Amino acid sequence: MAASLDELLVEVRACRVCEPHLDHGPRPVVQAGRGARLVIIGQAPGRRVHESGIPWDDPSGRTLRTWLGLADEQFYDPDLVALMPMGFCYPGRAASGDRPPRPECAPLWHERLLAHLPSDRLEVLIGAHAQRRYLADRAPTLTETVADWARFLPDRIVLPHPSPRNRHWLTKNPWFEAETLPAVRRRTAELLA
Repeated sequence: MAASLDELLVEVRACRVCEPHLDHGPRPVVQAGRGARLVIIGQAPGRRVHESGIPWDDPSGRTLRTWLGLADEQFYDPDLVALMPMGFCYPGRAASGDRPPRPECAPLWHERLLAHLPSDRLEVLIGAHAQRRYLADRAPTLTETVADWARFLPDRIVLPHPSPRNRHWLTKNPWFEAETLPAVRRRTAELLA
């Protein structure tokens, strides 16, 4: 068992638990530092992130940084922001998009990582997989959960996935950009001030 966060991160990055299920092999992607009060819990790295090894290093990541109102320097500072997906490795392609995150990762690593982070943190739960794990009182659908975003503040923010594939969802739900994102940016700025 890792005694320090640094030791734990070495363990996570060396993980091979899901190797038989990963077409592209394991490459766990994670970022965390002891001072990280903003914790972003997403789905799983995509192909581009698998190749670069840099979390959210793709169009979805650019959109997410815009949604949160964060510069790249802030987002990639492990003492400000922890980046902890539900599945740490790229799960591979499915018929429409990527496969879901591997189910082994979150139970194996999340609690241990969160124990090293400040207790007065803000958790950003991106997508249905993270929301199912962390919100016992969520609404039946992702849209209803995100529409009820204010109920989860000040400790949690719920967001849809910022993928370009979700443009239709954003068009269909204009309240998200008009009401939710300004509040998300305010709360993120408060936290990091």
